[in-house]
Amino acid sequence: MKRRDVIRNISMLPIAGAMPFASLSAAPTQAYSNFDPNTDLFSELGVTPIINALVTMTFLSGSLMLPEVLQAIQSTAHDFANMYELQDKAGAKIAEMLKVEAAMVTSGAACALTIGTAACITGNDPQKIRALPNLPGPPKEVIMQKSHRYLFDQAVRNTGVKIVDVTGAQEMEKAINGNTVMALFFNAADESSITHEEFVAIAKRHRIPSFIDAAADVPPVENLFKYQQIGFDLITFSGGKMIRGPQSAGLLFGRKDLIEAAKLNHSPHECPIGRPMKVNKEEIFGMYAALKVYLQKDHQKEWQEWLDRIQFISTHLSSIPSLVAETTIPDGPANAFPGMLISWDQGQVRISPAEVVKQLLEGRPSIFAGSRKDKLSIGVVLLKPEQVAIVAKRIKEILMKAMQ
Repeated sequence: MKRRDVIRNISMLPIAGAMPFASLSAAPTQAYSNFDPNTDLFSELGVTPIINALVTMTFLSGSLMLPEVLQAIQSTAHDFANMYELQDKAGAKIAEMLKVEAAMVTSGAACALTIGTAACITGNDPQKIRALPNLPGPPKEVIMQKSHRYLFDQAVRNTGVKIVDVTGAQEMEKAINGNTVMALFFNAADESSITHEEFVAIAKRHRIPSFIDAAADVPPVENLFKYQQIGFDLITFSGGKMIRGPQSAGLLFGRKDLIEAAKLNHSPHECPIGRPMKVNKEEIFGMYAALKVYLQKDHQKEWQEWLDRIQFISTHLSSIPSLVAETTIPDGPANAFPGMLISWDQGQVRISPAEVVKQLLEGRPSIFAGSRKDKLSIGVVLLKPEQVAIVAKRIKEILMKAMQ
């Protein structure tokens, strides 16, 4: 019997047939192994735990999940759920929190790009959904500014579309034709030849959906609401960065008809392009919990805590001759939070920032930092409170040794 037949026939099961098993629901979960939950799996696998003294990066496992997210995962891992129902109901609550028509949890922002594009191509047409990425006829087209082309447009091209590069509003107007299905705005691009407002206005004038990739663009928290207010039809944010949800979770939200079409192109449906990008129930619950906490937290207090960390490290290093510590806040929109740049006279402290980065990474504990323009780059927002002093101490040890 196929899985779809099992699902279809669940409602047909007689109540009496379930009665012999009713008593099992109250039984405690049986332990099937002698696994010790206190086992150090990092040590067992030979994996080095890393202190992330830079920014959120996927290859460094994103960010650390909030305690509330871990609790949400733990509390929901012991029961099954109908994934269609969970996605619908979690999405409805998320949409309510974000003040949009509809929302869903995806397996990261990259998945949102793929299934969001698919939604713009297929709508709710089951034949088109099954055919992706090999629709008959000429390829569908997605408009992007030339300066916005980036590695993650691969997630869009997975649907079989052709990306059309444009520069300026006039070129965008001329590029739209009968094959155009979507216009994509990469929010973290270094430059734009078309403003957000112009981009949306042109798309609306030609009745094509506009999609903005804002994956790493909180803080500030206001960005979660800004782009829908401008008028973008689809918006994606990563869940595993500064929202601090599960690393493999993301948010896709916007127009209800497009979100419903995106769901049809995603798991748990069995045939669509998004089936390999499934998001499990614990991640959906975890992403929901993370967003609740993020929207409710005192963002000004958190910002001050980050500045206090920079001040602590700066003070700890102040005895190093010629050392200068600067607080930096990128203009954004991505990674727009406080960090620090540290420099020194390499005639007095005979080591380069690049060598300090190397020694930090190779030391124990292993600390991941960066160098930029011959300065040591240190991020503080991903440090656990107890790690701030560890990072300050290790940097000072390395620099002091270089003076000997």
